[in-house]
Amino acid sequence: MSHSIEVLVVGGGLGGLTTALSLRQRGLQVTVLEAANELGEVGAGIQTAPNASRILMGLGLLPQMEAIHTQPEDQVRRRWKDGSIVASKPLGREVQADYGAPYWHYHRADLHALLLAACLAPERPGPVVEFATGCRVTDLDQSDPARPTAVTDAGRRFTADVVVGADGIRSKVRDLVGAPDTLVFSGEMAYRVLIPGKRIADDPATRFLLDRFHSTIWYGPDRHLVHYFIRGGQYLNVVAIVPCSPEIEQTWSGPVPVSELVAAYPGWDDRVTAMLSKAEDNVSAWAMSYRRRDPRWVYGRVALLGDACHAMLPYQAQGASQAMEDAAVLAEELGAVTHAGIDGALARYVARRAKHAGMVQDASLENMRFYHLPDGPEQQARDSTLQEFNGESDVSYDWLWRGTPLDDPDLVPFDYEFRR
Repeated sequence: MSHSIEVLVVGGGLGGLTTALSLRQRGLQVTVLEAANELGEVGAGIQTAPNASRILMGLGLLPQMEAIHTQPEDQVRRRWKDGSIVASKPLGREVQADYGAPYWHYHRADLHALLLAACLAPERPGPVVEFATGCRVTDLDQSDPARPTAVTDAGRRFTADVVVGADGIRSKVRDLVGAPDTLVFSGEMAYRVLIPGKRIADDPATRFLLDRFHSTIWYGPDRHLVHYFIRGGQYLNVVAIVPCSPEIEQTWSGPVPVSELVAAYPGWDDRVTAMLSKAEDNVSAWAMSYRRRDPRWVYGRVALLGDACHAMLPYQAQGASQAMEDAAVLAEELGAVTHAGIDGALARYVARRAKHAGMVQDASLENMRFYHLPDGPEQQARDSTLQEFNGESDVSYDWLWRGTPLDDPDLVPFDYEFRR
């Protein structure tokens, strides 16, 4: 079936680029509008669980993923005070064997560059994706219901058959279509930092982290800590979640001194202090918000995607993964219709995705309490549950990671040949 459907994607982040590439490979013409003057991502780590890895593999990106990934061999849970291991789950080859797709870590900028290159590569199937940077959308003209127009702050107008709002948790597209305000402040903030791997290796107190790559979570009262290596050990990616300070609540994000990060974990295992003190002057803090579940993602020919409709807290490490699933389902639906079928395709996109993403939202929110229990009987029961490692609060890893959201038999789990 030949297609002439035109899609305008607002937002050039990971969700927007996965959407653009997925649509391109279904034969649709895509233009991406990005508010920044240059396309790129900030320096931080990101993980693709098997459900997201499978989407990217289905786009023909496995060789590029293998070139930039770091593979954690285990997922380790530790107690805050003495560092004792509560539970450990094999990842690595076992996940690949069980789920037919890997659990890998990346530098966020590397994954973004991979997707961008695929969108622009002339040899890939479908029309090459077009990009317009420095285009901050300030208005939507829906006077022609079949051809919505995005208007930028410079007065440029971009018209398409479908507009996709993939512009993040503070989505302008969401506001312009009059969607309800579902944003909720969590009361917490996340310190984020990349620590040079050499600084970790040079200290006997932290060198053990390089013995075998792990994804590690430390649990403590009112706060927790996540870290894992990216770029083959070049950097240790750290996400440290604590109660939010009044300053960051007001500004939403900002740079903070290393001393503030270290002081946020008083009384924790000495190895935590040793690790965090190796951060350089690149620590930032981010207030964390989420969206309440919302069953409506489509307004005429304008569809919302990713954080614009289901922003979630990071306690399932599924925010980007769920956006990638959205992208794949939206492309599957739009790629199967002509102009006359667009409205039905958008309705099916929401029907297939809203409940699933909403369940992950809810589980991520429940895990905020689950992760931060004070020491005592409830914490001990949690730790006992974690030893079985079927999941955490309301959804299991098996449910999250197995299978595909697509009606595509080629993406069910099977044996891929992975190279180390």
